[in-house]
Amino acid sequence: MASGNRRPNRPDQPAQLQVPWHSLEPGEVFTHLESGPAGLDHAEAARRLSRFGANELTAAKPLSPWPVFFRQFKNVLIVILFVAALLSAFLGHAVEAVTIAVIVVFAALLGFWQEYRAERALEALRRMAAPDAAVLRGGGEVTVPARDLVPGDLLLLRPGDRVPADVRLTEAFNLQLDEAALTGESLPVEKQSAVVFSQETPLAERANMVYAGTVVSYGRGAGVVVATAMQTEFGSIARMISGIETGRTPLQENLDRVGNLLARAALVAVAVIVAAGLLRGEPFIEMLLFGIALGVAAVPEALPAVVTISLALGVQRMVKRHALMRRLAAVETLGSTTVICSDKTGTLTRDEMTVRSLYCAGAWYEVSGAGYGPEGEFSHQGRGGGASGALVELLRVGVLACDARVVWDEASGRFSAQGDPTEAALVVAATKAGLSQSELVARYPRLDEIPFSSERKRMTTLHGEGPDLVACAKGAPEVILSACSTQLPGEGNGSEGACPPGDGECPLDEASLARIVEAAGEMAAKALRVLAVARKRGTDRAGAESGMTFLGLVGMIDPPRPEARAAIGVCREAGIRPVMITGDHPVTAAAVARELGLLEQGRVVTGAELEAMDDATLEREVADIRVYARVSPAHKLRVVAALQKNGEVVAMTGDGVNDAPALKKADIGIAMGITGTAVSKEAAAMTLTDDNFASIVAAVEEGRAIFGNIKKYLMYLLSSNIGEIGLMMGAMLVGLPLPLGAVQVLYVNLATDGLPALALAVDPAEPDLMRRPPRDATRGIFSRTVVSLILVGGAWTGLVNLALFAWARASGCSDAEAMTMTFVALVLIQFFNAYNFRSDRDSIFRRPFANRWLNRAVLWEICLLLVVVYLPVLQRPFGTFSLTPLDWGVIILASGSIVPVLELAKWYVRRRGAAGI
Repeated sequence: MASGNRRPNRPDQPAQLQVPWHSLEPGEVFTHLESGPAGLDHAEAARRLSRFGANELTAAKPLSPWPVFFRQFKNVLIVILFVAALLSAFLGHAVEAVTIAVIVVFAALLGFWQEYRAERALEALRRMAAPDAAVLRGGGEVTVPARDLVPGDLLLLRPGDRVPADVRLTEAFNLQLDEAALTGESLPVEKQSAVVFSQETPLAERANMVYAGTVVSYGRGAGVVVATAMQTEFGSIARMISGIETGRTPLQENLDRVGNLLARAALVAVAVIVAAGLLRGEPFIEMLLFGIALGVAAVPEALPAVVTISLALGVQRMVKRHALMRRLAAVETLGSTTVICSDKTGTLTRDEMTVRSLYCAGAWYEVSGAGYGPEGEFSHQGRGGGASGALVELLRVGVLACDARVVWDEASGRFSAQGDPTEAALVVAATKAGLSQSELVARYPRLDEIPFSSERKRMTTLHGEGPDLVACAKGAPEVILSACSTQLPGEGNGSEGACPPGDGECPLDEASLARIVEAAGEMAAKALRVLAVARKRGTDRAGAESGMTFLGLVGMIDPPRPEARAAIGVCREAGIRPVMITGDHPVTAAAVARELGLLEQGRVVTGAELEAMDDATLEREVADIRVYARVSPAHKLRVVAALQKNGEVVAMTGDGVNDAPALKKADIGIAMGITGTAVSKEAAAMTLTDDNFASIVAAVEEGRAIFGNIKKYLMYLLSSNIGEIGLMMGAMLVGLPLPLGAVQVLYVNLATDGLPALALAVDPAEPDLMRRPPRDATRGIFSRTVVSLILVGGAWTGLVNLALFAWARASGCSDAEAMTMTFVALVLIQFFNAYNFRSDRDSIFRRPFANRWLNRAVLWEICLLLVVVYLPVLQRPFGTFSLTPLDWGVIILASGSIVPVLELAKWYVRRRGAAGI
């Protein structure tokens, strides 16, 4: 196998050879596979296909939809609500019964759809396979379906081909492959056939191998197929994806606990009240119906609706902030995220190579601006002033030796590169200096070229310049310098290392050469990719690459996104630890991390170092690591698992096939919408439409806000339910008649658990939400603060309403009037609670009416309440009585008393600093 590690085979197939192919000469590979430079003959290929099976990823066992659907009804809360719907129907409340039933079915269907879609990642991986392949069989080239490839086939590779199997190269002519989907490497990778590597060489550095799923971007080559189907690197990723079970979100765990708690509490409370009523001699049927009504009131039938609406509206807000959610429940998980593992290229950086620094005629120049946009200027020793003559000559020659173009993309509304990113960076730098690529190409037409190759490490083009030709070259500094004998003179601007200012060129002496090499080293130490540029006038093709004039060095990098640094600062304030996980070189990764402020603490670890750690060591050290470079798919999976073992809630970003297992394993997988593969998007719970790290932080804020709104609803709901049950049990204990009828209990439940509760689902986020630490996912919703406020609110609700009922009866009011006053006060006190519980720490008087939906819901419910109280046709079924102004005064005074009580409780919470998210 390409990786050198033994992997499980499909049970119906014999094992393919498990060999570290990158450590063998091509001849040895042919010997192992009993093949040769002419490939296999047709008969042998057919025999091997029968033996090893088709070159396609094994499909997972089809998942029947019915078990998945019925599994949704194992949720305790769903079962309780289903029973509540039946009880409501039994009581004759058809509207409420239908409403609850619709909520139950909707919640079940939503869970079914999410779970059923979660298994599509492997199918997306299968779709990435190439349809056809060009191979040598029987000594001639034939095109065969890629599924018919077998170990030992000789595969031909051409530009644009998607590689259908793992291949050990036997020939490579300027061959470059885009391996971003597999290794995370942001630039095309040069391949060579003659080199041999040690067995321990990481996958990303095996230049003599090409792997299934990667794409030929330049050149051509050939190689022998060494692994097919599930034995390829793609196959190992497929196994990792299918072997990972997606964990339940903190929200799902919390709601299950809430459902169990409420089920037990409601059963006990209803049983006690019904038993007490029977002991007092109340009619059995009346107490049974009352107990059923109270049981329905105690069940939070609006909870799934509130949760779903909170998540759905949060998803809509996230779309505006460039994040798309595949699974609604995962939105809430973002709110408890403690670690964000982010890819570098395109997420923390722009994925647009940019010239940062130039060394020309002995002087240093810096270039501002980032990306392919032409905005920016040149500075020397901290001062602006534009590009010098020597610098303009350097950039002119660099552009002439380029094939890339930079164009305006109407669809994305920004500039994009067509061709090699490093060449595009040169074109943009020239544009900033006032040079036009189209004008240069027209003025100096290209007449010939000596193309780039991995062996030559340079590209030279020849252009018409009057009667003579001028050769323009760019490439690796050591190669270009070896072809140069002269240099440009200094310009008297603080330049060092060039010859004295003058009109002509001067010799490239040893001292100047040493300073240029030192300058190239300084650029490389800053993780800049360094190119040297040279030219020669009056030459032909034969003498173009000797006796050249050295023009300068160009240092470029994929720059960090400016908003990413700010987002990392927000993460730090929010108690979230950002970590970079990339396939790029450790020097480049560390430089970008330092510029972003991500590596102020911690260290950099490479994939090779990670490989040397056992799981226990990694779990101990993972908290101190900020950057992982040159990592493989298995490494990413190990990092996520180690963080989770330490109790972290992990968000993992990625765009390639190599990221899919870790995306699925993470608590919240985040795929890239622009550069991401279909596999990564299917494996992830969230997709970024702008591939921007800052959008992840915005999504975390939405996740925290959503959880906060669900918590607000539960505080409001449970304090109301405790108040209702407390009122009934208190009346029984002190020997008073029931203060509410069964219909009134149901109405209170419908009025207070309906629109006001739903309005809390859209409550604006609290201003300091991202200045608080992440919530402990294991603690759940019911922190000490939340429980205390629920108990205080519920106890006062029950106590004040019981006192009001007792006072009304003692003051001579009829039972109907006393019950109506208690009924209205109970509704109003819960409306006050809706405003009180908009925060578990801030005063009700801080932005009291910021939630306009809550204002409208309460106003609407008050209007309905007045209709129920004063409309004669409704007074009999609801058992209400027309209240006097004095009655209203007492009611408002009693119900409003909850405000100072909860204000005092919140003041105590703030003083103790106990409130969490």
